[in-house]
Amino acid sequence: MHYLLFYEVVPDYLTRRAEHRDEHLALAWKAQARGELVLGGALGDPVDGAVLLFQGDSPAAAERFARSDPYVTKGLVTSWRVKPWNTVVGDAAASPVRPR
Repeated sequence: MHYLLFYEVVPDYLTRRAEHRDEHLALAWKAQARGELVLGGALGDPVDGAVLLFQGDSPAAAERFARSDPYVTKGLVTSWRVKPWNTVVGDAAASPVRPR
C-alpha cells in the first residue's frame, strides 16, 4: 500500500529550511534505504508544502517520519497528515488494475 505524507509549511519556509536541511535529508535517505520512502519533495510555485510518498503495510512509517522530522519539530511545518493512496496504474502500483 502507498501512503502520502502532506506537509503545510510556514510562509518563510525556503529561508528557514537551510539550517535543518541536512538533518531532514539524512532522515529521508535513511527511510528510502529501508524501503519506506519512495519519493519526496517540496511543492513549488509557490513553495507552500511538500509531499512524500511512502510504501508499507500501514501508515506507521510515514507518521514516524513526520514526528521525527526536524522540519516538523523545529516549526517549519505547520501541519501534516497521512492519507492512504490506492495506486492502480504504473509499474510500482500497489494494486494494479488493467482494462479488460
